Amino acid sequence: MSRILDQRILLLVISFSASLQSTKVLSEWKKCGDRECETAMSRVYATTDYVAPDCRYLSFKAGEEIMVYSKLSRKNEDLWTGSKGKDFGYFPKDSVKVEEVFIAEEVEVLTKETDFLCLHGDKYTFE
Repeated sequence: MSRILDQRILLLVISFSASLQSTKVLSEWKKCGDRECETAMSRVYATTDYVAPDCRYLSFKAGEEIMVYSKLSRKNEDLWTGSKGKDFGYFPKDSVKVEEVFIAEEVEVLTKETDFLCLHGDKYTFE
């Protein structure tokens, strides 16, 4: 019985480690309107349809309005973060057109591990 329990624990640890290793950090830095990245930086409109590759990304249709809260910087400058209604996630900046800028002076801050996790209901999911 003890041997079976040890094997299950080992499998659980291996599974969790594999999940953590597959979490993709898209960039170590991001630009925001404030240090907490809580202030909307701009309002943009989608110029094309975009289908999210996973739950970290924001899907939208051409013409939809998106509020931008951060922009990845340095390593991966082509992704921005924003919201559309209750949905929130990353999207390519080339798929939107800036309609109105709220914050002209951007602050560069380090990203956090939680920036790249999926939230399903009330729990985090590692991708």
